[in-house]
Amino acid sequence: MANKSKVLPEFADPPVNETLLSIQFAPVPNFGIQHYGLYWASIRQSFPKVQTLPALPSVTEQFDDRPRRQPSIGIQLLTQPDVRCWFLDETGNRLLQVQRDRFVHNWRQISGNEKYPRYPSVKKTLHDEWIRFCDFLAKEKLDVPQVNQCEVTYVNHIDYDKGWSGYGQFSHVIAGWSGKGTDNFLPAPERVNMEVQYRLPANLGRLHISVEPVIRARDSKEVLQVTLTARGAPASSTVADIFVWMDLGREWIVKGFADFTTQSMHKIWGRQA
Repeated sequence: MANKSKVLPEFADPPVNETLLSIQFAPVPNFGIQHYGLYWASIRQSFPKVQTLPALPSVTEQFDDRPRRQPSIGIQLLTQPDVRCWFLDETGNRLLQVQRDRFVHNWRQISGNEKYPRYPSVKKTLHDEWIRFCDFLAKEKLDVPQVNQCEVTYVNHIDYDKGWSGYGQFSHVIAGWSGKGTDNFLPAPERVNMEVQYRLPANLGRLHISVEPVIRARDSKEVLQVTLTARGAPASSTVADIFVWMDLGREWIVKGFADFTTQSMHKIWGRQA
């Protein structure tokens, strides 16, 4: 049975490496390459650095109970360049990602010494910058974004030398993993990759959990990466409804992470609630 408590689990030293809050919407008509520069000019004092990357694909949770298929790949003729711009603060820890159909705020570790600023701070930045972006669109006489999906993602890096020492002790990290075979034939696994999905009540969205070994860029060290993504449609495109869904997504990620991982790891991360 799901935990109905309103009190969210909290950790003194969570293994969070990156968080992402994303608002996806129908492509804004007539939003062109020139608008990226004009928008940057309006936020450059806060986000003085810029990078250009390929656009993220549109992703929508479906609940029609038909067999789920992988997204199709095809050729699409575009009237505007399909790009994404990163606008970064001086530290590189905070950034905005903007494209014709998406607005994203990330916080990420760079050196590994930065403390996670906690959800209320990340949420406030997205709230304030989303309003500023919508004001920019209105000033440029562009349409109000019609929001179709909200997304909350937490990326956690779990070091091998803290509470476990390899995949023979994977059950020390992941609560639902026994590591025991039926006939005791298989040795301890060398690596584990895992994808799990959970449907939110009333089809409000899904929680996706992926577990995989990765090489961390900043120190070339192998770690276990546990990524939780909650995604779904808000009740409307209003600011209030967008952030009601963000709070719901965050609740499922935090409670889901606590339920998915073990009490022994919770002690290492300093669970307080």
